[in-house]
Amino acid sequence: MISALVICRNEEKNIEDCLKSLSWTDEIVVVDAESSDETMSISLKYTKHVYEKKWEGFSEQRKFGVAHALGDWILSIDADERCTESLKNEIIDAVKNTPYKGFLIPRKNFFLNKWVRRAGWYPNYQLRLFRKDSVEISGRMVHESYSVKGGTGKLKNPIEHYTVRSIKQYADRINEYSSLSANERSAEIKVGFFYLFFRPCFDFMQKYIFQLGFLDGTRGLMVSFFHLYTKLLMYMKIWELQNRKNK
Repeated sequence: MISALVICRNEEKNIEDCLKSLSWTDEIVVVDAESSDETMSISLKYTKHVYEKKWEGFSEQRKFGVAHALGDWILSIDADERCTESLKNEIIDAVKNTPYKGFLIPRKNFFLNKWVRRAGWYPNYQLRLFRKDSVEISGRMVHESYSVKGGTGKLKNPIEHYTVRSIKQYADRINEYSSLSANERSAEIKVGFFYLFFRPCFDFMQKYIFQLGFLDGTRGLMVSFFHLYTKLLMYMKIWELQNRKNK
Protein backbone atom coordinates (compact mmCIF):
# COMPACT_ATOMS: atom_id res chain seq x y z
CA MET A 1 0.00 0.00 0.00
CA ILE A 2 1.33 3.43 -0.97
CA SER A 3 0.25 6.56 0.92
CA ALA A 4 0.86 10.04 -0.47
CA LEU A 5 1.65 12.75 2.09
CA VAL A 6 1.19 16.50 1.47
CA ILE A 7 1.81 19.21 4.07
CA CYS A 8 0.50 22.65 3.16
CA ARG A 9 -0.76 26.08 4.16
CA ASN A 10 -2.66 28.52 1.92
CA GLU A 11 -2.00 26.53 -1.25
CA GLU A 12 -5.34 26.90 -3.05
CA LYS A 13 -3.54 27.75 -6.31
CA ASN A 14 -1.43 24.58 -6.22
CA ILE A 15 -3.15 21.89 -4.19
CA GLU A 16 -5.66 20.65 -6.78
CA ASP A 17 -3.10 19.86 -9.48
CA CYS A 18 -0.90 18.25 -6.84
CA LEU A 19 -3.65 15.96 -5.55
CA LYS A 20 -4.80 15.05 -9.06
CA SER A 21 -1.29 13.80 -9.79
CA LEU A 22 -1.51 11.55 -6.69
CA SER A 23 -4.94 10.05 -7.39
CA TRP A 24 -3.36 6.69 -8.27
CA THR A 25 -2.04 6.12 -4.72
CA ASP A 26 -3.96 3.98 -2.22
CA GLU A 27 -4.35 6.90 0.20
CA ILE A 28 -3.70 10.64 0.26
CA VAL A 29 -2.96 12.30 3.62
CA VAL A 30 -3.09 16.11 3.73
CA VAL A 31 -1.81 18.02 6.78
CA ASP A 32 -3.07 21.59 6.56
CA ALA A 33 -1.60 24.29 8.82
CA GLU A 34 -4.80 26.26 9.44
CA SER A 35 -5.10 27.71 5.94
CA SER A 36 -7.19 30.86 5.55
CA ASP A 37 -8.01 30.15 1.89
CA GLU A 38 -9.77 27.24 0.14
CA THR A 39 -6.96 24.70 0.58
CA MET A 40 -8.91 22.43 2.94
CA SER A 41 -12.15 22.43 0.94
CA ILE A 42 -10.28 21.63 -2.27
CA SER A 43 -8.34 18.86 -0.53
CA LEU A 44 -11.55 17.24 0.74
CA LYS A 45 -12.64 16.75 -2.87
CA TYR A 46 -9.76 14.29 -3.32
CA THR A 47 -9.35 12.62 0.08
CA LYS A 48 -11.12 12.22 3.40
CA HIS A 49 -7.78 12.11 5.21
CA VAL A 50 -7.38 15.86 5.67
CA TYR A 51 -6.03 16.98 9.04
CA GLU A 52 -5.81 20.52 10.35
CA LYS A 53 -2.74 21.05 12.54
CA LYS A 54 -1.34 24.26 13.96
CA TRP A 55 2.00 25.10 12.36
CA GLU A 56 4.89 23.89 14.54
CA GLY A 57 7.61 23.74 11.92
CA PHE A 58 8.25 21.62 8.84
CA SER A 59 9.57 18.58 10.66
CA GLU A 60 6.66 18.43 13.13
CA GLN A 61 4.11 18.68 10.33
CA ARG A 62 5.81 15.84 8.45
CA LYS A 63 6.06 13.66 11.56
CA PHE A 64 2.35 14.15 12.16
CA GLY A 65 1.55 13.19 8.57
CA VAL A 66 3.75 10.09 8.62
CA ALA A 67 2.10 8.97 11.87
CA HIS A 68 -1.36 9.21 10.27
CA ALA A 69 -0.47 7.44 7.03
CA LEU A 70 -1.54 3.80 6.76
CA GLY A 71 0.65 2.69 3.86
CA ASP A 72 3.77 0.56 4.09
CA TRP A 73 5.33 3.03 1.65
CA ILE A 74 4.97 6.82 1.79
CA LEU A 75 5.45 9.23 -1.10
CA SER A 76 6.02 12.73 0.27
CA ILE A 77 5.07 15.54 -2.12
CA ASP A 78 4.79 19.30 -1.60
CA ALA A 79 1.79 21.26 -2.84
CA ASP A 80 3.80 22.91 -5.62
CA GLU A 81 5.07 19.54 -6.89
CA ARG A 82 3.56 17.03 -9.31
CA CYS A 83 3.96 13.28 -9.75
CA THR A 84 4.12 12.51 -13.47
CA GLU A 85 2.66 9.43 -15.14
CA SER A 86 6.14 8.04 -15.84
CA LEU A 87 7.18 8.52 -12.21
CA LYS A 88 3.98 6.84 -11.04
CA ASN A 89 4.74 3.74 -13.11
CA GLU A 90 8.34 3.65 -11.92
CA ILE A 91 7.28 3.91 -8.26
CA ILE A 92 4.75 1.08 -8.58
CA ASP A 93 7.46 -1.17 -10.02
CA ALA A 94 10.16 0.01 -7.59
CA VAL A 95 8.37 -0.95 -4.38
CA LYS A 96 7.76 -4.54 -5.48
CA ASN A 97 10.08 -6.94 -3.65
CA THR A 98 12.85 -4.37 -3.21
CA PRO A 99 15.64 -4.62 -0.62
CA TYR A 100 15.71 -0.81 -0.36
CA LYS A 101 14.06 1.12 2.46
CA GLY A 102 13.78 4.34 0.44
CA PHE A 103 14.32 5.91 -2.95
CA LEU A 104 15.88 9.19 -4.03
CA ILE A 105 13.83 10.97 -6.69
CA PRO A 106 15.20 13.73 -8.98
CA ARG A 107 13.33 17.04 -9.18
CA LYS A 108 12.76 19.22 -12.25
CA ASN A 109 12.64 22.69 -10.72
CA PHE A 110 10.77 25.31 -12.72
CA PHE A 111 11.57 29.04 -12.43
CA LEU A 112 8.85 31.26 -13.95
CA ASN A 113 7.44 28.23 -15.83
CA LYS A 114 10.74 27.12 -17.37
CA TRP A 115 12.87 24.19 -16.27
CA VAL A 116 16.26 25.27 -14.90
CA ARG A 117 18.74 22.52 -15.73
CA ARG A 118 21.86 23.86 -14.02
CA ALA A 119 23.02 26.02 -11.07
CA GLY A 120 22.50 23.01 -8.80
CA TRP A 121 18.78 22.90 -9.62
CA TYR A 122 18.86 19.52 -11.37
CA PRO A 123 18.82 16.62 -10.68
CA ASN A 124 18.44 17.84 -7.06
CA TYR A 125 17.77 14.32 -5.69
CA GLN A 126 15.39 14.12 -2.72
CA LEU A 127 14.48 11.16 -0.50
CA ARG A 128 10.72 11.23 -1.02
CA LEU A 129 9.69 7.57 -1.22
CA PHE A 130 10.32 5.45 1.84
CA ARG A 131 9.03 2.68 4.07
CA LYS A 132 7.07 4.05 7.01
CA ASP A 133 8.74 1.69 9.47
CA SER A 134 12.25 2.84 8.47
CA VAL A 135 12.01 6.62 8.17
CA GLU A 136 13.47 9.32 10.40
CA ILE A 137 12.84 13.08 10.05
CA SER A 138 15.43 15.70 10.99
CA GLY A 139 14.42 18.39 13.48
CA ARG A 140 15.76 21.33 11.47
CA MET A 141 13.66 24.51 11.21
CA VAL A 142 14.06 24.68 7.43
CA HIS A 143 15.28 22.26 4.77
CA GLU A 144 14.35 19.41 7.04
CA SER A 145 14.96 16.02 5.50
CA TYR A 146 13.97 12.38 5.61
CA SER A 147 16.45 9.58 6.19
CA VAL A 148 15.97 5.82 6.39
CA LYS A 149 17.53 2.97 8.32
CA GLY A 150 18.75 0.84 5.46
CA GLY A 151 19.74 1.07 1.81
CA THR A 152 18.39 3.59 -0.68
CA GLY A 153 17.93 3.37 -4.41
CA LYS A 154 17.54 6.02 -7.11
CA LEU A 155 14.63 6.54 -9.47
CA LYS A 156 15.08 7.98 -12.97
CA ASN A 157 11.84 9.88 -13.52
CA PRO A 158 11.57 13.25 -11.74
CA ILE A 159 9.04 15.06 -9.62
CA GLU A 160 8.03 18.32 -11.31
CA HIS A 161 8.51 21.25 -8.93
CA TYR A 162 6.91 24.60 -9.81
CA THR A 163 8.94 26.39 -7.20
CA VAL A 164 8.88 29.99 -8.50
CA ARG A 165 5.74 31.42 -10.11
CA SER A 166 6.49 35.09 -9.37
CA ILE A 167 9.47 37.12 -8.19
CA LYS A 168 7.48 38.56 -5.28
CA GLN A 169 6.42 35.11 -4.10
CA TYR A 170 10.00 33.85 -4.19
CA ALA A 171 11.38 36.95 -2.43
CA ASP A 172 8.79 36.53 0.33
CA ARG A 173 9.73 32.87 0.75
CA ILE A 174 13.44 33.70 0.89
CA ASN A 175 12.77 36.28 3.59
CA GLU A 176 10.91 33.69 5.67
CA TYR A 177 13.40 30.87 5.14
CA SER A 178 16.44 33.08 5.79
CA SER A 179 14.99 34.00 9.18
CA LEU A 180 14.54 30.33 10.08
CA SER A 181 18.07 29.52 8.92
CA ALA A 182 19.50 32.46 10.86
CA ASN A 183 17.84 31.34 14.08
CA GLU A 184 19.11 27.82 13.51
CA ARG A 185 22.72 28.74 12.70
CA SER A 186 23.35 31.78 14.90
CA ALA A 187 25.08 29.61 17.51
CA GLU A 188 27.26 27.87 14.90
CA ILE A 189 29.14 30.72 13.21
CA LYS A 190 30.38 34.20 14.10
CA VAL A 191 29.38 36.59 11.34
CA GLY A 192 31.61 39.50 10.41
CA PHE A 193 32.90 41.21 7.26
CA PHE A 194 34.03 37.94 5.63
CA TYR A 195 30.58 36.34 5.82
CA LEU A 196 28.78 39.52 4.77
CA PHE A 197 30.96 40.27 1.75
CA PHE A 198 32.99 37.30 0.52
CA ARG A 199 30.70 34.33 1.27
CA PRO A 200 27.67 35.59 -0.70
CA CYS A 201 29.96 36.44 -3.64
CA PHE A 202 31.46 32.96 -3.54
CA ASP A 203 27.98 31.40 -3.34
CA PHE A 204 26.95 33.35 -6.44
CA MET A 205 30.07 32.24 -8.34
CA GLN A 206 29.46 28.65 -7.33
CA LYS A 207 25.97 28.67 -8.86
CA TYR A 208 26.58 30.86 -11.88
CA ILE A 209 30.08 29.75 -12.93
CA PHE A 210 31.05 26.42 -11.37
CA GLN A 211 27.56 24.87 -11.63
CA LEU A 212 27.08 26.40 -15.10
CA GLY A 213 24.09 28.58 -14.28
CA PHE A 214 25.13 30.94 -17.09
CA LEU A 215 24.05 28.27 -19.59
CA ASP A 216 20.44 28.75 -18.48
CA GLY A 217 20.45 32.34 -19.69
CA THR A 218 18.48 35.01 -17.84
CA ARG A 219 16.85 32.48 -15.51
CA GLY A 220 20.23 31.02 -14.60
CA LEU A 221 21.46 34.51 -13.73
CA MET A 222 18.36 35.24 -11.64
CA VAL A 223 18.57 31.90 -9.81
CA SER A 224 22.21 32.59 -8.95
CA PHE A 225 21.43 36.11 -7.72
CA PHE A 226 18.60 34.77 -5.58
CA HIS A 227 21.04 32.29 -4.05
CA LEU A 228 23.38 35.18 -3.20
CA TYR A 229 20.43 37.15 -1.79
CA THR A 230 19.35 34.20 0.36
CA LYS A 231 22.81 33.76 1.86
CA LEU A 232 23.33 37.49 2.37
CA LEU A 233 20.00 37.86 4.17
CA MET A 234 20.77 34.88 6.39
CA TYR A 235 24.21 36.22 7.36
CA MET A 236 22.84 39.72 8.03
CA LYS A 237 20.12 38.29 10.24
CA ILE A 238 22.67 36.18 12.12
CA TRP A 239 24.80 39.33 12.61
CA GLU A 240 21.73 41.14 13.93
CA LEU A 241 20.90 38.34 16.37
CA GLN A 242 24.46 38.11 17.66
CA ASN A 243 24.88 41.86 18.12
CA ARG A 244 21.50 42.16 19.78
CA LYS A 245 22.58 39.53 22.31
CA ASN A 246 25.88 41.33 22.91
CA LYS A 247 24.04 44.54 23.74
